[in-house]
Amino acid sequence: MVEIDKSISFDGRDIRLKVGLLAPQAGGSVLIQSGDTAVLVTATRATGREGIDFLPLLVDYEERLYAAGRIPGGFLRREGRPPERATLTSRLIDRPLRPLFPGWLRDDIQVVATTVSMDERVPPDVLAVTGASIAVLLAQIPFNGPMAAVRVGLVGDDFIINPTYTEIESGDLDLIVAGSPDGVVMVEAGANQLPEQDMIEAIDFGYEAVRDLIQAQRDLLEELGIALVQETPPEIDSTLETFIRDRATAQIKEILARFEPDKKVRDAALDQVKEAIASEIAALEETDPVRVAAAANSKALGNTFKDITKTLMRRQVIEDGVRVDGRKLDEVRPISCRTGVLPSRVHGTGLFNRGLTQVLSVATLGTPGDAQELDDLHPDEQKRYLHHYNFPPYSVGETRPMRSPGRREVGHGALAERALVPVLPTQQEFPYVIRVVSEVLSSNGSTSMGSVCGSTLALMDAGVPITKPVSGAAMGLIKEGDEVRILTDIQGIEDFLGDMDFKVAGTDSGITALQMDMKITGLSMEIISKAIAQAKPARMHILDKMLATIDQPRQELSPYAPRLLTIKIDQDLIGMIIGPGGKTIKGITEETGAKIDIEDDGTITISAVDGEKAKRARNIIQGMTRKLNAGDVYAGRVTRIIPIGAFVEFLPGKEGMIHISQLAEHRVGKVEDEVAVGDEVVVKVREIDNRGRVNLTRLGIHPDEAAAAREAVTAE
Repeated sequence: MVEIDKSISFDGRDIRLKVGLLAPQAGGSVLIQSGDTAVLVTATRATGREGIDFLPLLVDYEERLYAAGRIPGGFLRREGRPPERATLTSRLIDRPLRPLFPGWLRDDIQVVATTVSMDERVPPDVLAVTGASIAVLLAQIPFNGPMAAVRVGLVGDDFIINPTYTEIESGDLDLIVAGSPDGVVMVEAGANQLPEQDMIEAIDFGYEAVRDLIQAQRDLLEELGIALVQETPPEIDSTLETFIRDRATAQIKEILARFEPDKKVRDAALDQVKEAIASEIAALEETDPVRVAAAANSKALGNTFKDITKTLMRRQVIEDGVRVDGRKLDEVRPISCRTGVLPSRVHGTGLFNRGLTQVLSVATLGTPGDAQELDDLHPDEQKRYLHHYNFPPYSVGETRPMRSPGRREVGHGALAERALVPVLPTQQEFPYVIRVVSEVLSSNGSTSMGSVCGSTLALMDAGVPITKPVSGAAMGLIKEGDEVRILTDIQGIEDFLGDMDFKVAGTDSGITALQMDMKITGLSMEIISKAIAQAKPARMHILDKMLATIDQPRQELSPYAPRLLTIKIDQDLIGMIIGPGGKTIKGITEETGAKIDIEDDGTITISAVDGEKAKRARNIIQGMTRKLNAGDVYAGRVTRIIPIGAFVEFLPGKEGMIHISQLAEHRVGKVEDEVAVGDEVVVKVREIDNRGRVNLTRLGIHPDEAAAAREAVTAE
């Protein structure tokens, strides 16, 4: 292929496309670059495998630390398991890409995006999304594109396209919009309680830039002489499908028309119909065309049955305005909430039920040392709020092996995390590291938004002073031609057989997180606006139910949560607190049982479940770092005796020596004649020598000074 270097510019920010330079054996490849951030994206197609009845699309995003001039840590000194952010970027590429492939396509397709250069100003994720579309088009794979993505930020009152990390951090919006020629196909957003109308304007603003990128891809294809691929779908023998439709349609329609609110009852009735048809096929002659077709395609019955159910369910919504469980289009399922479900050893819990969906969220308070270290290409080095989401098989009545969290679990956890971050207290207000784990105990749709609601309850139950409670709802869509119906609080069947999953989370002041995925090739701004508007009353209804359970964060933490004390010392004294090889800080920890975290700026956080232990550690550190002056008077304790004097701990962790000549006004023959180990004594700082050693005396202390020193010890 001829080498082409093309540049696209908007808002003074350039995106460069280099084609024909790298990866010549891939089906299609492009190096997409903005600033010094460059992502190599490839797409490759292989012949479909026998028996596959879905699109086997693999999307992988990889980061190489050489991109930022770094060498990986660890023994192997090479990249290992992808960091969480890489997994989220893989999902970000997959979500707008997948619905644009023809429904009949069954070939293996793999898209690989690799960040090969990173300037730590320009995020690579939206570049990778647009690059994926270009690579697929260059690979001549059937695709209803082009597709492109941009990031939208809000700095002050102005929207900006593809903001830098700094602009994202300082702004109130981090929005990614992906679109096709037919409309918006994916939205991902985190916001600082942004009003609904502002969010709608931001999406519209982003899609304008998406259209420019789509046109640039068309221009690139024209320059290369490449046309969009138009392949004819394979012909399918309809004999078996007709047989199944003739027998199943009326029965499925009757079951759906019962408006059964119980998913188990409805599913059992549908399974009975399917089993009866399977038995009927099995009873046919071995030479019967229907039985032969069924034997050749073992999944035909399930696929056809699903297609009939989908058609009838959607028709019922479009024509009658009633859903399979009898709800109106804008009606939320019954809701119940609880807090304090688990014993007090757990710092905070929230149990959220919406219909058959049930999520148990558990909040844990940790120390600054529990913050997660981030070892990837992005500027953030750690995070202090962690949200993890688990989806065990029993939540949908199934059995399967339990593995480590997959992309779905990581993605749902990240969405809930993003929804709650804007309402969390600052580190100065609440220095704890916070982890929330959402356990999906039962699932019938919208578990990610259930996690948001349950986690808000858990945080308030744990005493985390969030600024406002957050609730969330998932919106769905049924679109048949020009007929469109938006569904509030979708359940499993509506998500599975519908056209959209649009999750909206926020407070009563505005949106904190947004995620929209499509199964069709695009959506107009008019429909998106209606969905966002329809979500607000649903969120407020859910929020009212939550506030009826707990209306503000608890004033007291769990008795088993660590107590944190924070002090600030001079940075020059950090080494003294740590000691050679960590000896000093280990000694304080062993003596008090407290955990001590020291930051580079001299902030020390001391934690212990027993508050008295934390205070003891604080007093030791304050004593070690307190500036001493000759003439200061303290009350202390004799810790050891040597022939020429006695050592006294006059501040926690700080010792000085009284020479035998300074023990009394008269001549002292033996130190033991005046003091013994454990005695309480009042001493005065006589001098601090050039090696930092403190010399004490018991002479020349006024009675008032002695009394004040003893009172100070009592007060501590």
